[in-house]
Amino acid sequence: MSEEKIEYTAKDIQVLEGLSAIRKRPAMYIGDTGEHGLHHLVYEVVDNSIDEALAGYCSNIWLTVREDGSVEVRDDGRGIPTGTIEKYGKSALEIVLTTLHAGGKFGKGVYQVSGGLHGVGLSVVNALSERMTTEVYREGKVYRISCVRGKVVEPLSEKGESERTGTEVVFKPDSQVFESVEFNFERITNRLRELAFLNKGLRIHAKDERSGEEQTFQYEGGLIEFVRYIDTGKVAIHPSVIYIEGEKQGTKVEVALEYNDSYLESVFSFANDINTVEGGTHLSGFRRALTRSLHDYARKEKLLPNGLSLSKDDMREGLTAVVSVKVQEPQFEGQTKAKLGNSEVQGIVESIVGEKLSTFLELNPQEAKSIIAKIVGAAQAREAARHAKELARRKSAFETGLLPGKLADCSERDPAKSELFIVEGDSAGGSAKQGRNREFQAILPLRGKILNIEKARLMRVLSNAEIRTLITALGTGFGDEFNPDKARYHKIIIMTDADVDGAHIRTLLLTFFYRYAKSLIERGYVYIAQPPLYQVKKGKSARYVYSEKGLEEVLTLMGRQGVSLQRYKGLGEMNPEQLWSTTMNPQTRTLRRVTIEDAVEADRLFTILMGDEVEPRREFIEKHALEVKNLDI
Repeated sequence: MSEEKIEYTAKDIQVLEGLSAIRKRPAMYIGDTGEHGLHHLVYEVVDNSIDEALAGYCSNIWLTVREDGSVEVRDDGRGIPTGTIEKYGKSALEIVLTTLHAGGKFGKGVYQVSGGLHGVGLSVVNALSERMTTEVYREGKVYRISCVRGKVVEPLSEKGESERTGTEVVFKPDSQVFESVEFNFERITNRLRELAFLNKGLRIHAKDERSGEEQTFQYEGGLIEFVRYIDTGKVAIHPSVIYIEGEKQGTKVEVALEYNDSYLESVFSFANDINTVEGGTHLSGFRRALTRSLHDYARKEKLLPNGLSLSKDDMREGLTAVVSVKVQEPQFEGQTKAKLGNSEVQGIVESIVGEKLSTFLELNPQEAKSIIAKIVGAAQAREAARHAKELARRKSAFETGLLPGKLADCSERDPAKSELFIVEGDSAGGSAKQGRNREFQAILPLRGKILNIEKARLMRVLSNAEIRTLITALGTGFGDEFNPDKARYHKIIIMTDADVDGAHIRTLLLTFFYRYAKSLIERGYVYIAQPPLYQVKKGKSARYVYSEKGLEEVLTLMGRQGVSLQRYKGLGEMNPEQLWSTTMNPQTRTLRRVTIEDAVEADRLFTILMGDEVEPRREFIEKHALEVKNLDI
């Protein structure tokens, strides 16, 4: 068989001019063209207003999701300059909107600190919008410019006079680019709330014209209120949130921390208001200072039992903290800015936090002793857990490498091609084992509800049989030995019944993954199966329906006369062929990938839903009761 040779010559080299490169490869700039990328557009526009607030010129930001699906962001900052740049023969505003790497954030004069994409943000939003109109209120005048898919259709012109100052951007995402252009207002407000916490005193007002919902965020307490918000549902072991701030070599450091009665850590780091989900030098500086200060105080005050040594992990039990730095020249690792890389920031944070935390401990001995007592309890529990773990290893597959007997494994050995279905009960497990494709699909039935790890220390978690079975099947190890690279499956699918018990089991499993195997979620390995709610039959025709809305659509299409309706409450009610065709077959099934888009809110909700405090859970249920889609009574 002959292959046709394709010549590669100078004429094949293309130069994408203007903003066409963004439209050609949007994921390079916003991550993807799904829900994440869509909302990233909003954050980029808001970040420009936040940069004005960081510079001290903006006190208010207004955001509106309009009925037509567009978003309006307005601030009372200085307004983007509109004067002509002679070198280009265009206004500064037009260049900012239509040219990559153009803006006022490269030098240190206008913005000492900024968090936007350094000359990329607004131009990216413009390029990926069906239309975008920008109005600037500056020097007593109102100016407007409009673009369609990144190209100017209404040149900059003066539209009147106004005493206001600021910038107003209205954009509608391009449906030719995005999978969906439907904005999630709750997702947007979670980010706005976070920004208000990080910039104390800044007022952010959000409105959704589609639902009429409005929210205003303004926190004079800043990070102190942020920590209290995260700790909703937890009981603090000392009366006041510890707050630290300082500045060194042009880098501003803010930290708020609190110890609570839980057994888990909730620490979030930010650089120039960007959530650095992978941490970085600012976070490592904080951890080093925390460990040294607490250890030195405990040793100096003779608060450690004989023979007991404290580890850094002991310092983390029950710790909630927010670490925020404002850096003049931030060096982020990767386009998504998930990790701060400035080496000098570690020493700056360590110095400021170490000095001021040590001073706090000296001046507040009662609070200091409460914190040390918490840490000592964690160290003693760790020692007990270590002994229990060693004993368990001698008895179990952790040591031998044997897989649990209830796991029906697949023959495929490439994790990238392998799937693990976690199902509830032997009945559903039996159907799943018979219906699966044995080549690449493994089945792990779990008996009953697994332990609620939100309320348990590590030792109790390790002693739970169902969790041990799950850990062994995953192959990742646990705790200090956890390694996501050793995952035996790159699709871990939670498949539970579509009822209240199934939802509870699903939440317990998600809590386990979030708290002890979060990197599996971050890598996109964890999914939720979507079994059908109904089977609709008419004559020889049968259709499966996955939602109440879908049921109405099918009944309208088929007609109600002569229709038989079966409501599935359990996976065990389906025979193996039905389970395969509706829920397990890669060609026909629907899976929901579990993501952690807002780690702060996810952490808080897991505590509310699975923690000890009843009142926050009651308030959550009352607030969201009308949103329930499937109620099993």
